[in-house]
Amino acid sequence: MRDTAFLRLWAGTTASGLATWALPFVLGLAVLHRELGAAGLGLVLAARTAGFLAAVAVGGVLADRHSRRAVVFWSALAAAVAAPLLALGLGRSLVLMTLAAALAGAGQGACRPAFQALTAETVAADHRQQANAAMTMAVRTSTLAGPTLTALLAAFVDAGTLLLGIGLLWLVAALLPGRGATAPRADAVSAAAPRASLRAEFVDGIREARRHPWFLAGLGALTAVIALGYSATGVALPLVSRDRYGTEWVLAAAMTAYTVGALGGALVTARRRPRSQGWSALAGLALYGFAPLSLMLPVHPAVVVAAYAVAGIGIELFNVPWFTATQREVAPDKLARVSSLDFLLSYGLAPVGLALMAPAIGVFGVTPVLAVCAGACFLVPAAAALVPTARHFGRAPGPRTD
Repeated sequence: MRDTAFLRLWAGTTASGLATWALPFVLGLAVLHRELGAAGLGLVLAARTAGFLAAVAVGGVLADRHSRRAVVFWSALAAAVAAPLLALGLGRSLVLMTLAAALAGAGQGACRPAFQALTAETVAADHRQQANAAMTMAVRTSTLAGPTLTALLAAFVDAGTLLLGIGLLWLVAALLPGRGATAPRADAVSAAAPRASLRAEFVDGIREARRHPWFLAGLGALTAVIALGYSATGVALPLVSRDRYGTEWVLAAAMTAYTVGALGGALVTARRRPRSQGWSALAGLALYGFAPLSLMLPVHPAVVVAAYAVAGIGIELFNVPWFTATQREVAPDKLARVSSLDFLLSYGLAPVGLALMAPAIGVFGVTPVLAVCAGACFLVPAAAALVPTARHFGRAPGPRTD
């Protein structure tokens, strides 16, 4: 954090995180104030997700083709422009709000892989684990602070003004980060050379990902945990909190414990470097299985809260080494494309899991669905650990020259 270049990047990432997490909450306030209907809220949020998924792959290609700093600037600027358009459409035009939400999602999606690659350019290799821990702490802090700050401000200003504030946060994210401090990528093509199509360059990124068995295995495990475990608990936790415990307190406490646990996990990984880093990370990912497991059993509410805290710790025991290994092992000129593939699959399938989970619970019941999802959270990371190179997420630790 004493490195000015990284501090600027970290602050820009934090601003984008606050804006990302605050937007659904502000739109929810608009529903409470009858400026937006429930169906309209669903349409606007769906448009934002669609924009994110459409742009994340393109953003990865552009961040490898052009300056990562420029991609961050233009994508965050697009999200900043979307905010006043959302405010303008609020209570007036659902079509305008839907288009603006898609633009906001596209800006958010395009900047994710660029931020990831820019971290590798800004921070020296031996400090990247601490840098990634600081980045994920910013995300988790935003998860806690975004809705809380929004709720406090909502007592003084209306939803339209809050949307303009979100636009200002995106403007900070666009302007604050500096250029990467490392040397330019040695294998980057010259400006005069003919460029392949966006599709061809994205496929080239897929080929790069396939060169790393540990990456494919880890991505498969992460996708399974998010699409099954995270989706199951997202649907089941409110139901269990209401029907078993008769209070919303369990829902609020469990989600808070998860975020606090994740912050603790990020602090641990900033210093902890186990010899078998890949196995340790996958074991941390598997800890999420305790969240659906706790919802299956008639346990004291404190057990559910503790299980969510453990799940939060585990997810960051995975995330930080995962990001660091990707930055270390993937070819620098393909890093943003491989990172975009990560976001595209792990987060792209989450809405599918959420959409299917409620009907599955309606047909089979809460307990069988949670049992299957908990089993997947435990077993899929264990299977991924058997893949060659998964033990260390790439080459074994040893003397390095980078």
